Amino acid sequence: MTRIPGSADALLTDLYQLTMAAAYFGEDMRETAVFELFVRRLPPTRRFLIAAGLERALEFIGALRFTATQLEFLARQGSFSQPFLDYLGAFRFTGTVHAMPEGSPFFAEEPILRVTAPIIEAQLLESRIINIIHFQTLIASKAARCVLAAGGRRLIDFGMRRAHEGDAALFAARAAYLAGFDATATVEAGRRWGIPISGTVAHSYIEAHDDEDRAFRNFTMGRPAHTTLLIDTYDTGHAAERVARLQSELRAQRSTHGIDSVRIDSGDLEVLAKDVRRILDEHGCQDIRIVLSGGLDELRIAALVSSGAPADAFGVGTSLDVSADAPALDMAYKLQMYAGRPRRKRSPGKATWPGAKQVFREYGPDGVALRDRIVLDGERAAGTPLLAEVMKSGRPSATSPSLETIRRDCSRHIRALPKYVLQLDDGGSAAFSVIRSAALEALAAGAE
Repeated sequence: MTRIPGSADALLTDLYQLTMAAAYFGEDMRETAVFELFVRRLPPTRRFLIAAGLERALEFIGALRFTATQLEFLARQGSFSQPFLDYLGAFRFTGTVHAMPEGSPFFAEEPILRVTAPIIEAQLLESRIINIIHFQTLIASKAARCVLAAGGRRLIDFGMRRAHEGDAALFAARAAYLAGFDATATVEAGRRWGIPISGTVAHSYIEAHDDEDRAFRNFTMGRPAHTTLLIDTYDTGHAAERVARLQSELRAQRSTHGIDSVRIDSGDLEVLAKDVRRILDEHGCQDIRIVLSGGLDELRIAALVSSGAPADAFGVGTSLDVSADAPALDMAYKLQMYAGRPRRKRSPGKATWPGAKQVFREYGPDGVALRDRIVLDGERAAGTPLLAEVMKSGRPSATSPSLETIRRDCSRHIRALPKYVLQLDDGGSAAFSVIRSAALEALAAGAE
């Protein structure tokens, strides 16, 4: 069967998106709607978030199609009229999308994506758009904290095996790299996006040999260069001695093989790293780097750095790929205008700000961000507008930037945040200033 591009996502949605679309169709509600995607509030352990997932979201929007097989399935449910199914069979998104670029820091209640389209088209995007952007934003935001904690040391994504299935592992690797990680152990992410891949051996390889020295020697001689050896299977100090002797032997032989790094994955990482550094240095192996892993997150990384643990790199796995301390964001995609009129949800604790909106970020003379302003679209304000048109009439407005470009821009944007926003502890009262314009406040008051 020929696969129609985009069809795999067509039924990857909540049923109520289709039942609402059918109701709009039956009522002949076809006028333009504005929906905005935003996070209602930051998790307690986040002072900022990083927008990610836009590229994949735009691919989904532009390619969304319903196949004959999918339409037959919907017909069997008995809830959808044939004219509506015919409409879905010809479905193409024709609207406009504005969004913050991937890698942009953002804060609570700021729209990071805005869809302007006939209401049925805009409604059908909701579930999958949240699904895509929520996940990559979640992981990029966690990764950014690890980057801040590492203080310039290399970071490697080790999280595939405990990610929530294959796509989660793949897009977690992308989001982490976007936010500043240096490499991933997920090979397909390297093939797809050019992310550097990094890995060593498991304990099983060491255990499969009759002695550790033979395992180290065989693995090193089987690799062209840049070998990393796992040294905590038995006794980490003794293993470091073996590594140092092997490296000295290879140098004496002027071998093209050599040991680049050792990895410690268990135990008291601070104590072990200091012991291993001492042993390696005493044997003239100052060039062998130390990689630490094993249950690390940004707080443990920060503690190791603060303690002076001589780590050159950190491998971060489970805590990254499931964003363990903040596994979900209160992300919403809400109707803000329909048929030219502002719309406002007034539910307690979930009230929205009506109208199509823009966000401006104002910077001080030193280039550090001072505040954000949420304004009505078309209002002028001090600073730089953050949402830009990325799709018009259902087609991309421009070529998506490369992942390397997004990564550089993300780093630049994070460096421009105030220092108090970059702290790893709870935000508390030191929240970044986000101001709503008087016109937006007045519009909301009028919509009460």
